[in-house]
Amino acid sequence: MQTLLFEQDVQRIADDVTGPITYQPEVVSPVVAQAWFAALHVQGDWHASTRMMYERLVGVPRLHCHYAVTDPALPKVLRDALIVVRQHVDAPFNSIGLNFYRDEHDSVAPHNDKLHELVRHQPIALLSLGATRTMVIQRKQPPRLKTALELETGSLLVMGWNAQLNYDHGIPKLREPAGPRISVAFRVRPERENKTW
Repeated sequence: MQTLLFEQDVQRIADDVTGPITYQPEVVSPVVAQAWFAALHVQGDWHASTRMMYERLVGVPRLHCHYAVTDPALPKVLRDALIVVRQHVDAPFNSIGLNFYRDEHDSVAPHNDKLHELVRHQPIALLSLGATRTMVIQRKQPPRLKTALELETGSLLVMGWNAQLNYDHGIPKLREPAGPRISVAFRVRPERENKTW
């Protein structure tokens, strides 16, 4: 994987040894980002899900959907977004996962992506659309450095494969009102027969 970091406004959150993790605002303009958000809000195949927590079934606090890049049902807006992301990150993305944070109550707990679900040494690229939300990125080992990163609409966060070993990331709930946000995550998944994306 090669991340194309020639842009001057790229912010480096983690170095190449433990990451890399980089952030770049306005990969797409606010106008385009808003149009893409509106399209995905309507066209996304959104689902709610549940999980076991503390021995009881609870709702996951966000909606989600997934597409294979080769899926004939892939919305055109995601095809357009993929073209843009590939201009910034040199990776053979084949999976697109979306999370819809409806308001300040929706969140995702600190976690790292499961490495067995990713192709080794390939990155994750996260395009943010809609309202700005804070992502907290924390190193797993001492010093447990923590970064609170404001993910603006149209921005691109890129996490190297190695970053999943060394950092957790999450979107906390907020006490104050927040507008809706869609995150679009581009990944390289292992090719498997009958894979459900």
